[in-house]
Amino acid sequence: MPNIKSAIKRVKTNEAKNAQNTTAKSAMRTAVKKVEAAVTTNDAAAAKEALVTAASKLDKAAGKGLIHKNAAARKKSRLMKKANAL
Repeated sequence: MPNIKSAIKRVKTNEAKNAQNTTAKSAMRTAVKKVEAAVTTNDAAAAKEALVTAASKLDKAAGKGLIHKNAAARKKSRLMKKANAL
């Protein structure tokens, strides 16, 4: 643990941001998995519904810098391709 006041604050803020980022990234992954699960069960309505939330979470993650914007676009494209194939 650091002794300098600013370094102590930096450690605390880093831990808080890390927790927020981890939560957001986990929610994004869960949303993507829900779409893929709906696609594997051939449930078109659930897939379309889950796709909307997954796309939103991917865009938010890209905006916050959790994932690269091209990675978000690629994931969205692949999910949409799978969902539209139903």
